Amino acid sequence: MVDVKLDSKIPAGPLESKWDRHRREMKLVNPANKRKFKVLVVGTGLAGASAAATLSELGYEVDAFCFQDSPRRAHSIAAQGGINAAKNYPNDGDSVGRLFYDTIKGGDFRSREANVYRLAQVSNNIIDQCAAQGVPFAREYGGLLTNRSFGGAQVSRTFYARGQTGQQLLLGAYQALEKQVRRGAVRMHARHEMLDLVVKNGKAAGIVTRDLVSGKIERWAGHAVLLCTGGYGNVFFLSTNAMGCNVTAAWKAHKRGAAFANPCYTQIHPTCIPVSGDHQSKLTLMSESLRNDGRCWAPKKAGDKRPPSEIPDEERDYYLERKYPSFGNLAPRDIASRAAKEVCDEGRGVGPGGKGVYLDFSAAIQRLGADVIEQRYGNLFQMYEKITDENPYKVPMRIYPAVHYTMGGLWVDYNLMSTIPGLHVLGEANFSDHGANRLGASALMQGLADGYFVIPYTLGHYLATEKPELVSTDAPEFQAAEADVTGRIDKLFNVKGDRSAFAMHKELGKIVWEKCGMARDRAGLQQALQEIPALREEFWQSVRVPGSNAEFNQSLEYALRTADFLEFAELMCLDALHREESCGGHFRTEYQTDDGEAKRNDADFAYVAGWEYTGDFGKPKLHKEPLEFENVALATRSYK
Repeated sequence: MVDVKLDSKIPAGPLESKWDRHRREMKLVNPANKRKFKVLVVGTGLAGASAAATLSELGYEVDAFCFQDSPRRAHSIAAQGGINAAKNYPNDGDSVGRLFYDTIKGGDFRSREANVYRLAQVSNNIIDQCAAQGVPFAREYGGLLTNRSFGGAQVSRTFYARGQTGQQLLLGAYQALEKQVRRGAVRMHARHEMLDLVVKNGKAAGIVTRDLVSGKIERWAGHAVLLCTGGYGNVFFLSTNAMGCNVTAAWKAHKRGAAFANPCYTQIHPTCIPVSGDHQSKLTLMSESLRNDGRCWAPKKAGDKRPPSEIPDEERDYYLERKYPSFGNLAPRDIASRAAKEVCDEGRGVGPGGKGVYLDFSAAIQRLGADVIEQRYGNLFQMYEKITDENPYKVPMRIYPAVHYTMGGLWVDYNLMSTIPGLHVLGEANFSDHGANRLGASALMQGLADGYFVIPYTLGHYLATEKPELVSTDAPEFQAAEADVTGRIDKLFNVKGDRSAFAMHKELGKIVWEKCGMARDRAGLQQALQEIPALREEFWQSVRVPGSNAEFNQSLEYALRTADFLEFAELMCLDALHREESCGGHFRTEYQTDDGEAKRNDADFAYVAGWEYTGDFGKPKLHKEPLEFENVALATRSYK
């Protein structure tokens, strides 16, 4: 068993020098000794690929795992708009301190100061690293890197590659990883999904995987395990995430003793293509960068069904510019999402079902010319037209909020280590940097910061300090973990019910979206906490999984992931129920100001909620990590 304690291990000293001092004081592994340590990296998105490449270059023996057929298919590839850094190239007043403050404020003062400041410090190194790798960032006419603005900031600090930033950054990390694979320094295991974590003597000792092609269950031992497996947004069924994104690896680690922090912090992205029917299994994101030049509006009059070209300007409500004049269309995601929902709830929504608002580029096209807009967003406009059969150069886009990113995740200390020694968690899979709301263009920044510039130091410190042993895969702990995996698979096949996992996942998604989505309240959450266990019980009585384990079986993959979502969803709703305040993406309708903004309760909830698994999904144990703000003053977040 793991003794769960939330010790953040934040270094002493001034905020500006914590990371430098910590790097100076951490223990190191002799270069000749690094090859004696084996590291298991699960997930090969930006965080995983950058970590695997960097650690292997340092000399560690690395095994990397992904469930896709290639690391290039990691969901990081879907990020569109950009990556933040405090370079201040436009000379508009940016700095490490300003990026730090904007990120703390954007997260509604629910982040650790030390982690966020380190992220801001490291951000500049990331741009240099990626540019050296050949990432084709957009440039000014003279060849210098250019920037654009994103929500929650009044400076232009976002570096981008048209609307393909995630893809280009991932290709850079992928090339670094494949170079190490070619050298034999990284053993790449594609089409392998982690289904359990092995813990021995309270430390992470390895993982159990399933070969998705053959069905073979395999054991892997390591001196340390790195989880880089992304977020859990697909618990809502409909989200902007790829269909394969899931909570399984993080959830298995949680059940082995890793505290799960702030699971109710989920982000709704304001700029997505609206739902068009029950046939959909995912939603499509339109980059937040579009709000640089696109203006959000809806008709002033409820029920106005005229085409947008027939609605004169004086009868349009540019609601973000009206409500938040200082930031306008670049208000943070949680605020922009709730504003769009409010408009639609008033009956002023556009499109089928009234679930949409306009994102209009006509003024920007008239001001800058269509060629400039095409240069900035051409691939995004093309994608929108392919999906909707509408030309956004001629008619406004229709957008509506959708589930996107998750700020909650496994709890980690300053060294990115979970409550299980030896289990480090990177990128979106951890909770560490974004508080209750992530600012746009900060996800790519965190993933690469963790992989390239943080974990190489902190992992070495763990290995040099703890000197963990490599456990034999024949150890009882490995045998027990494999037995748990095979038992769960056999149980699924033996149900032989009449419902698909897909249908039951869709039912779960409807529950959590309606009761724990963009707005939550006590009554709805309590109802969800009755419906979710009932649906989980029905799942284990009614699900049908065709085929067998000894083959490529996507129905089995989906059923295993759905089973974990059905367990995790209860914790997410419990966390939302216990946090009796509104902050960032967690909006409880009972706790709002007179003008409809989030109302925090700093006296009672200025802490990280780290949940310990007790064996009873309905009764997890709450641990609290107090958040101390010594460098910023707690204030009501305002973008007006």
